[in-house]
Amino acid sequence: MAKRPPKKRGEGELASALLATALAEQDVAAVAFALRNDTVIVPLLPGAGPPQVRVFRRDEADRYMLLLFSSAANYVRMLPNETGHRVLEYDAATLREFLETNVGVIEAVWFDVAGPSPMQAAPADIITALAIPAP
Repeated sequence: MAKRPPKKRGEGELASALLATALAEQDVAAVAFALRNDTVIVPLLPGAGPPQVRVFRRDEADRYMLLLFSSAANYVRMLPNETGHRVLEYDAATLREFLETNVGVIEAVWFDVAGPSPMQAAPADIITALAIPAP
């Protein structure tokens, strides 16, 4: 079976109610369920050109943080002074592939870091959660 490419839609349409609810409840199992059964919003580098996932780092840290969002609006909330926010919607397989490829350089995964309900996880924990088959 061919792998689906990440979905692209208008910024205002991108959201996962399932993930937002899980984050609001701070329920780790529900977040894992949402990641396996729905989508997550992944920020892209700004500007024109081919889509590349945007990662962040603290000051001069050697490793990066992957910031994921339950909605495109929450990404915009994090960087309100930027314009032209670019995002993709990743399903479980695409997110797992990205994390497995980059696990050596990503130190943490943050969800909705600017709120309303931020949560942090280790990349290895997300990979493990995504390895569990969806019901």
